[in-house]
Amino acid sequence: MWLGHNSGDMKFKVPDYYEPRATRFWVDEEGQKWRSMGNACWFTNLDISKRHEDLILYKSYDPKEYPAYDNFDGIEVSKTSDIPMDYDGVMGVPVTFLDKHNPEQFEIVGITRAWSGDAAKVYPQQIQVDPNGKRSTVSKLNDSAAIRVEKPPVGKTYYEVDDGLFLKIYARLLIRQRR
Repeated sequence: MWLGHNSGDMKFKVPDYYEPRATRFWVDEEGQKWRSMGNACWFTNLDISKRHEDLILYKSYDPKEYPAYDNFDGIEVSKTSDIPMDYDGVMGVPVTFLDKHNPEQFEIVGITRAWSGDAAKVYPQQIQVDPNGKRSTVSKLNDSAAIRVEKPPVGKTYYEVDDGLFLKIYARLLIRQRR
């Protein structure tokens, strides 16, 4: 199963009795009511040509630009367009990568929200510090990829563990280049 055509922002006709909404709702020039959904996608098992298009890679791997995860053997790639062309290890990419996935070019090896025993470490008690400075005792770093940082980030939630500071990364697909 893979993503089909036209994933992303989709529009749908809605019945006349449909109540107007504040967002993503409009009436066209003929009086037809419409809604759109920005996160809809179609799944298929049909072999579509889009599935075989190579993602053009243009960036080179630089350890300063691609931080390594602290609790998994892999690097963080925050945007699909930034996948390095010359890195052969495991990379964590956003789930939006699925729209560009060519199974002949990349192997999907996992996801960071379901480690399946692949995490390299388990963190002891953690202190979550939100952007307003509120502190809470949590265990959230143990269900996601984490990146060690040198200083507290401004305007972001971060985690204190023993003498280290960490960022929790959104769910990532774990991929590796096949070629």
